[in-house]
Amino acid sequence: MATVRSYPWTRHFLGSPTGHVVHLRRGRVAHQGVGQAFWFRPTTSVLSEVPVDDQELPVFFHAVTTDHQDVTVQANVTYRFADPVTASQRLDFAVDPHDGSTSTDGRDQVTTIVGQLAQSHATDALAGMTLAEAMSAGVPTVRTLLAQVLPADPRLVATGIAVVGVQVLAVRPEKDVERALQTPAREQIQAEADRATYERRALAVERERAIAENELASKIELATRRERLVAQDGANARREAEEQAAAAMVEARARAERSTLETDARAEQVRAVGEAEAAAEQARMAVYADAGQGTLVALALRDAARSLPDVQHLTITPDLLTGALGGLVQGALGGGAPAGKAA
Repeated sequence: MATVRSYPWTRHFLGSPTGHVVHLRRGRVAHQGVGQAFWFRPTTSVLSEVPVDDQELPVFFHAVTTDHQDVTVQANVTYRFADPVTASQRLDFAVDPHDGSTSTDGRDQVTTIVGQLAQSHATDALAGMTLAEAMSAGVPTVRTLLAQVLPADPRLVATGIAVVGVQVLAVRPEKDVERALQTPAREQIQAEADRATYERRALAVERERAIAENELASKIELATRRERLVAQDGANARREAEEQAAAAMVEARARAERSTLETDARAEQVRAVGEAEAAAEQARMAVYADAGQGTLVALALRDAARSLPDVQHLTITPDLLTGALGGLVQGALGGGAPAGKAA
C-alpha cells in the first residue's frame, strides 16, 4: 500500500514494492513504475496503483452433468497484471490523494471476470460428462481445459491480465449422492476387512489346532514312554525278585548243608565221646572186676563221701571203733591169705 504525506498545497507519494503506480497530470503520464516516490498536487493529479505480485483467486461454483446431477467445483486461479498501465485504464485502481488508500473496485472486477470465465468453460466441459466420469476424470479434465483457455482469453489479454496457473481441487456431487457413490467402495473395503479378519481367525484356529495336535502327540509320546518305563520297572522288579529268590535258595541250601555238617560233626563227636566213655567204663569195670571186696567198698565209700554233707564234728564210740578195727583186721587177714596161696 502506498503512503501519501500531506503538505500545504502539495502531497508526497511513496509507492510500495509490489504496486505499479501511474501518475497522470492533466491527462498525461508524469510518473509510472514500481516503488516510485514523487511530489504531486492533488488538484491536477490522478493516481492509480496496480499490484504486480501474483494474485490468488478461489473459485467455487456448481455445474450439471449430462445425467442431470449437480456437482460442485472448487478451483484456484493464479494471475497477475502483466500490463499495469492497461489494467489501470480498464479497471479502477484509483489512489486517494489524501490518505493513499486504493480502491477495491478493480480487484472485484477481476474476481468477477476470471470467476465467470472459469465457471463458463468448466460448466461446458462437465455438461458433456456423466456423474461417474466427472468423479473419475473431472478434476484433470477441468484443470487442463482452464489452463488452456484462460491464458488465451481475449478479454483477459485486453485487460492486461495474465493467468499463470490453475488448480482444480475437487469436483464433488451432492452429499447424499456422494454418500451413495461411496457406499459400494465402503462395502468392498469392509468386505476386504472382513475377509482379512476371517482369514486371520482361520489362521489362528489352524495354529491353535496345530498346537493342540502337538500337545496331544507330546502326551501320547509321554504316555508311551511312561508305559515302557513301567514295563521296564516291572521287569526289573521281577528280575530282582528272581535273583533274590535264587540267592535265598542258595543261602538256604548252604545253611541246610552247614547244619547237616554240624549235626554230623556233633553226632560223630558224641559217638566218639560215647565210645571213649564206654571204653573207659569198660576198662574201669575190668579194674573193678579184678579188685577185691574191700577195695570196692573203699571206692564206694569214697564216692559216697563226695555226696555227703560236710562233717564238722565226729564222735567215735567204742562200739564203732571196735567194729571198724575188726573189719580192718579181717580185711587184712583176708588179703594176706590169698597172697600166701599164690606164693
